[in-house]
Amino acid sequence: MNKLFELVTDEEKRTPVFIVLSGISLVISFFNIGNLPVDAGWLAVLLCGLPIIKGAVEGLITEFDIKADVLVAMAIVAAVLIGEIFAAGEVAFIMAVGAFLEELTVAKARAGIEKLVHLTPRTARVVRDGIETVILADQVQVGDNLRVLAGETVAVDGVITAGHTSINQSVMTGESLPVDKGISDDVFSGTVNQFGTFDMRATKIDKDSAFQRMVQLVESVDPGEAKIVRMADRWATWIVVIALTSAAGTWFLTGEIIRAVTILVVFCPCSLVLATPTAIMAGIGNATKYGILVRQGDALEKLTKITKIVFDKTGTLTYGKPVVAAVQSFNEAISSEKLLEMTAAAELRSEHPLGKAVVSHYKKVSDTVLPEPEEFELLAGRGVRALVGGQEILAGNQDYMAENSIKITQAMQTMTATFQNEGCTIIYIVVNHQAAGFVALSDSLRADAAAAVKNLQDLDTECILLTGDNPQAARRVAKSVGISQVVAECLPEDKLSAIEKYQSNNDMVCMIGDGINDAPALKKGYVGIAMGKIGSDIAIDAADITLVNDDIQCIPYLIKLSRKTMRTIKLNLTFSMALNFAAIAFAMAGLLGPVLGAMVHNTGSVLVIINSALLLNYKNEYQSNSSKISTVKASHASCKAAPEAGSVMD
Repeated sequence: MNKLFELVTDEEKRTPVFIVLSGISLVISFFNIGNLPVDAGWLAVLLCGLPIIKGAVEGLITEFDIKADVLVAMAIVAAVLIGEIFAAGEVAFIMAVGAFLEELTVAKARAGIEKLVHLTPRTARVVRDGIETVILADQVQVGDNLRVLAGETVAVDGVITAGHTSINQSVMTGESLPVDKGISDDVFSGTVNQFGTFDMRATKIDKDSAFQRMVQLVESVDPGEAKIVRMADRWATWIVVIALTSAAGTWFLTGEIIRAVTILVVFCPCSLVLATPTAIMAGIGNATKYGILVRQGDALEKLTKITKIVFDKTGTLTYGKPVVAAVQSFNEAISSEKLLEMTAAAELRSEHPLGKAVVSHYKKVSDTVLPEPEEFELLAGRGVRALVGGQEILAGNQDYMAENSIKITQAMQTMTATFQNEGCTIIYIVVNHQAAGFVALSDSLRADAAAAVKNLQDLDTECILLTGDNPQAARRVAKSVGISQVVAECLPEDKLSAIEKYQSNNDMVCMIGDGINDAPALKKGYVGIAMGKIGSDIAIDAADITLVNDDIQCIPYLIKLSRKTMRTIKLNLTFSMALNFAAIAFAMAGLLGPVLGAMVHNTGSVLVIINSALLLNYKNEYQSNSSKISTVKASHASCKAAPEAGSVMD
């Protein structure tokens, strides 16, 4: 009894059962099986027709919503009134099948996104005072120490503090291969620990975590916002009015009500209404497979009109993280290798990004374990002082050197000037009160940035670089990726003004960025695309599209996908309208009856849905290249100067 009640009340389970029963009843009705006292087609009318009639009446009364259901309901009622029970049942049945297929298409399109919600971690293994306790994931606090065993899902975002492992990040990045992780590496909620056990410190919880941000993006996806969807709805409303007028006129001129009923059946704009949302949702679903979340339904439509693509530099064309570009010694007695070791040891306890970059670089180029500093002091905005192996080491900027009466000679400044002009940050190193050399750090160019720009230019879109960086560094990055137009030293309002200027010249601009300073430009652009992994929450909220894995090779694919989606929509609309008007002409001439008219019309709806569903299998031709490129070590965007004798380059 409970199962029967659940079947009746659960629409998802009820619909396919009702469709099957209605189909069987129509077969019995058509072949008059069993000589039943009542036409078996009534079952199809009741199971599939009544929900349509109920929805149409409710729409008219509550919202005065004149859409496809109104015509379908009138066609069913009219067919029943003239005794065409089979025709009425067939109209209801095929409409129910078409709606069910649409739901399957939409469900499949959204499946890649909605699986994130179902993968939300439930519990976490927290370690407090050396004791492991399993608690609910939403009870984890920032700073908590967590332990993740092999096969477990990471509950919150954090940093590994002990252990090494491989993480399956496919839910976040779409990468099929696990990623090796070690101490100080970031891990994200929703990803799966493949091998080994590791400890981590929670850094982001609840809605702040990367996983929950993706869930929030899921909930904001709305395909109904596209202008072309609203246009199709307006057409549907007018078609309803025209259909009623045509049916009434045909009945008046011919005196044959069956022709009028047939017109109502074939004039239903179902395939027209289905043409756009099914294609939009299929396009969004396809994008999701490649780590792209389309937040606004009209974004795919807008992308087809883009003429200029504006890139931010740091975090977009580059990784947004400092890396060591060069190590140069001033002292012949200290090699660059030794200078790097001393600097890394001095920075070992530093929490500053530049200090961490030096330590990380040393661990990449050397297997020697760094000595622990006997003393350590961090001066905010200046540098660090450490005592390593009995030697005092200072590492910091030029102001820190001046405060400690360390003289930076003209020759030393000349050596650093080349790197500074290319946008590098310089850390001066002092050993026992003597200037010993410097470490140059820069942002690193994304390995696939040049390929992405080239692919976009091949798609007839102009690429522009807008950055707050200095002109020399901006031009260096632009040259490296193949961008000719550069605007440097931009404040947020400058980026906004630049986009307004482009758009005032009738250029449709797509802005791509990651930082808070990019948010106004992302919002102002005709389409805004944010980097999901490195991007700020504000930038993501301001954008129409988010690249979950920060793969900018997805951008040319997005352009091609949007064009393919719009071609699918136009084909759907053209086919729907041509089929409708052809069927109407035959119905007016009396060559098409209600039964055949219903079959012809609703077959068109099914074909439209199938055509849209094909978008789900549209391939990303850039994926293989992107995957190969991602394994190549990133080159430096800013510091390309040839290393001098005694320097160490990453």
